[in-house]
This record gives sequence, structure tokens and C-alpha cells, in this order.
Amino acid sequence: MKNLLIIFFLLINFELFSQDYGIDLERSKIKWTGKEITTSSHYGTLKFVDGEINIQQETVTGKVIVDMLSLSVDDLTGGSKARLEGHLRSDDFFSVSNHKSSTIEVKSSKKNGDDFDVDGVLTIKGISHPINFILSVDDKVATSKLTFDRSKYDVRFRSGTFFENLGDKLILDDIELEVELYLN
Repeated sequence: MKNLLIIFFLLINFELFSQDYGIDLERSKIKWTGKEITTSSHYGTLKFVDGEINIQQETVTGKVIVDMLSLSVDDLTGGSKARLEGHLRSDDFFSVSNHKSSTIEVKSSKKNGDDFDVDGVLTIKGISHPINFILSVDDKVATSKLTFDRSKYDVRFRSGTFFENLGDKLILDDIELEVELYLN
């Protein structure tokens, strides 16, 4: 009987510290920033199609699906905005007509203070590579800042990895992401 009570207590505690969350698709977003070799940069947002996260006391698991059709440029307006959005969606960059979604999947994680140190897989244009980032969870909001190398995902336009002598036309390969997930 004592063992049964201990098992019951452990199951209750496990349920208290393990929670599955969906993602509030309306409020959750990714802010992206791309930079040129000069001081010029552009930024915008992406939305999510789906995703879920399981948060336990010492680990987090989950997967989110990014809607590449939602790619927007937020630092420009009018025709400049429309042209850059079209260019980023084209085969020069993310080939959105052929690759409508991208994913970030957690493969392993461990508690690091108040945050989680996450090892995952980022898939863009059907190409997957490992990625590491810190995930913070506070009051049903998960946030992270991460950077990926676009050249690893065959995003070639004005990349120094693929082309020489670009001078001040070079666009840096590192794309910065600020992820904000509102959890249901």
C-alpha cells in the first residue's frame, strides 16, 4: 500500500511538472533580421502554421511549423516592401512556392538555470541542419534568439559562400531570429 501511495504521488507530481501546450497562432511570431556587409539591414516577421511544446521540470520537447507564405518585410512600405517580399519568396532566396513551410524541432534539451539549452533541427527548403539555442519560458510565453547560416539551406543570392567579388553588395549569411511563442 505504501508503494502504491508513492507511485500515485509521483504520477501526480509528474503531471504537475509536465505540460503539453499548443501554440496561439494569432499572437506567436518570428522576427527575422538580415544584414548586408554595409550597415544596411532589413527585418520582418513570419507566422506559424502549427506547433506544440511539452515542458517538463528538466526538459522541453516540441516542434513548430513556420508558414513561409506569411513572410513579411516590416521596415519598408509600398512598392519597396512588395518587391523585397516577392524577392525573398522567390527561388533566389526561400523558394516559397515549392517550400511553403519550415520547421524547428527539439531533439534534446536540458535545464540551464531558468532556461533550457536546446539542440534541435532546423529545416528550410527541405534541407535540415542541427541548431542550438537557449529557450526561455515565462508565464506561458516561450522566447528564443537564434541565428542560422542561410547558405547551408541553399539560399544563395549575394552570398559570399557562393559568389566572389560582391563588394558592398554582399548579404551576410547569418540570419537572426527572435521567436515568440504564446502557449495555450
